[in-house]
Formats: sequence, structure tokens, C-alpha cells
Amino acid sequence: MTSGHVIAKETPGFATDSVVSLNSLPPQARTTYQLVLQGGPFPYDKDGSVFGNRERLLPLQTRGFYREYTVKTPGASNRGARRIVCGGRQITAPQACYYTADHYASFRKIVP
Repeated sequence: MTSGHVIAKETPGFATDSVVSLNSLPPQARTTYQLVLQGGPFPYDKDGSVFGNRERLLPLQTRGFYREYTVKTPGASNRGARRIVCGGRQITAPQACYYTADHYASFRKIVP
């Protein structure tokens, strides 16, 4: 431990080589990603809430490190299953962001 936070480690359910380019994400995910970088406004009340990483699929960090954001799903009557989860000290300058299309069952790290 350094500076009061846990150093990220590879976890059993997360492969560090599981990446996706920002440009290959659905357009709604790219929009959500840009909203994260500009600090909103977000379309859903839960956007920006703490993501607990209970599944432990992302690198381990202290609670509050990760925040989740809804990626709109065309035709869905609710928030759908797609999310972007970003982590870091500065919300608008995240250290890493991850995309899930299956409601947290798997993640891919977003790379520019």
C-alpha cells in the first residue's frame, strides 16, 4: 500500500490484455465516455455512482476508486446492460476506463 490506496493487481477474472479501442465501441459508449471526460451532464441518476467491484473482475482498488456510467441501449426500456466503469482520483481524468456489454460479467479496458 502506498498513499492510502491499494496498488492495482491482476485479478483472477480480469485479463490485462482484454482491451477494446474507443473507436470500435458502439456510438452510445463513445458518447458516454466523452460525457465522463467533460463531467456530464449524465442522462441517468445513477451515473457517476461508486462501483463496488464486488465481482472483483477489475484490478483491486479501495472503495470509491471506480464509478459507473450507463451506456444507452437502443430500444431498451430501462438502463440496459451496457456500462462504462472508470477509476481514478479525478473523475474527469480517469486513470483507466472499462467497457462491459453484459452487466459486469466481463470487462475490456478502453484504449484510445
